[in-house]
Amino acid sequence: MTTNPLLGTRHLVRLALRRDRIILPVWILLLGAIPAAVAGSYAELYKTEAERQSLTTGMAANPSLNLIYGPPFDLSDAGGFTVWRYGTLVPFFLAMACIFTVTRHTRQEEDTGRQELLSSGVLGRFAALTAGVVTGALTAAGTGLLTVVALAGAGVPVSGAVAFGAAIALVGLVFTAVGAITAQLAEYARTANGLAMAVLGIAFLLRAVGDAAKDVGWLSWLSPIGWSTQVRPFAGERWWVLGLLLGTAIALGAVAYVLSTRRDVGLGLLPARPGPATAAPGLRSPLALAWRLHRGSFLGWTLAFAVMGALFGSLAAGIGDVMGESQATREMLERMGGADQIVDAFLGTLGQIFAIIASMYGVQAALRMRAEEVAVRVEPLLATRVGRLRWTAGHLLFALLGSAVMMAVAAALAGQLHGLRVSDVANQVPSVLGATMAQLPAVWVVLGVTVLLFGFLPKYATVAWAVAGVCVMLSLFGPVLQLSQVVQNISPFTHVPKLPGAEFTATPLLWLAGISVVALGVGLAGFRRRDIG
Repeated sequence: MTTNPLLGTRHLVRLALRRDRIILPVWILLLGAIPAAVAGSYAELYKTEAERQSLTTGMAANPSLNLIYGPPFDLSDAGGFTVWRYGTLVPFFLAMACIFTVTRHTRQEEDTGRQELLSSGVLGRFAALTAGVVTGALTAAGTGLLTVVALAGAGVPVSGAVAFGAAIALVGLVFTAVGAITAQLAEYARTANGLAMAVLGIAFLLRAVGDAAKDVGWLSWLSPIGWSTQVRPFAGERWWVLGLLLGTAIALGAVAYVLSTRRDVGLGLLPARPGPATAAPGLRSPLALAWRLHRGSFLGWTLAFAVMGALFGSLAAGIGDVMGESQATREMLERMGGADQIVDAFLGTLGQIFAIIASMYGVQAALRMRAEEVAVRVEPLLATRVGRLRWTAGHLLFALLGSAVMMAVAAALAGQLHGLRVSDVANQVPSVLGATMAQLPAVWVVLGVTVLLFGFLPKYATVAWAVAGVCVMLSLFGPVLQLSQVVQNISPFTHVPKLPGAEFTATPLLWLAGISVVALGVGLAGFRRRDIG
């Protein structure tokens, strides 16, 4: 047995980078290039000094925008505007990438049994965990470095670019450590990702509420994402806040290493609860089993959607307060939703955000089929009278209809709260609900691609996360990066009419629905013909 706890780490890092040679560069390039594209468009949006000077005051007075983008410290130049526009969103998506990366190379390796095989050879105790952490840290560092280089090339002050890039990278490093901790706690990769994403969601919510409601502004200081905005790049940098982020990342990383010494390979510190000796009468069908497997995740996501819908809906009416003196601001906000009215544009954007997040849940629910297959729980079940399509139907019910239910809950509450503020509940609820549910065919296209991968390339089924991520990036950031329309059209969300302000056209929705049906059918046909395992 080796006495070097890190022996073999270099080889595992090379293996991890080899396996992620496509997905990690995509994350880094997209997230690192977005801020520079925004900085380059600032001069076109705000041409006069008067518009630039009034921008900070107008944005700061609007809680709706603070909720989404964070506090605007200084929007009088391109750097400050860029930090405000993407200073919370880029760290959020980078944190997601880091969480998935570290979990994939730690807990998921244990789920498949590969880690136990490797550990039986000459491999140090901390090699696997260190390899996962290093891969996540390289993702964060690469994104931060590209952000600095791209912003400096766009002509903004280098000191602000360095502060912004460092803040982004350190947020990614903090959530790399969070993912490392949940990989020690949970017994399965899916649970570890869920726990880490819950921490990320709480962090974003604390930051959002603290920035939107000034009387509880201290809540922002409870969130690492809030700390990244408090670095204040291009607005009198607070370099000491970077130390807070770095110290937190180191402390959480140390906790992960300590926890890893208190469990065996393949087990978690929070072991799965043993079930009863005999199944309850309600577990006599594949659908009932699917409900048992999905109910916790489904209810948790639905609750999160309800909170999100109520929060955004209550602030929608204030979006127009930002209008002020700048016509360019009006044009920018209208382009966000593609509508003529500012509030309609904001509500249309909310509908797309609800749909994009719902597609993430759908991918997670659909990939549960692959998780059950890898855990060798499917083959004994299919050895009975249960057929393959009957088994998949239960899981796909939650992926397809579950995502629709969540979108409907968020949209209904957003419309209700917005309707109460403008005294027009009867019209606002169906308007917001319709704008959101129009996105459903696009969500199902993403799920169709997931089932295609599961049916024909099961070993690469997790690439569905990359597919969903690319769709998100193209939908949210494609116009900002000024990508060609051909590239933007890769995302199904690009084809959905920007309701409620735009004219409704059924043709693209029918095409998307047809594509999703074909993808689902072909994917299921592939699953019927391939071997299990």
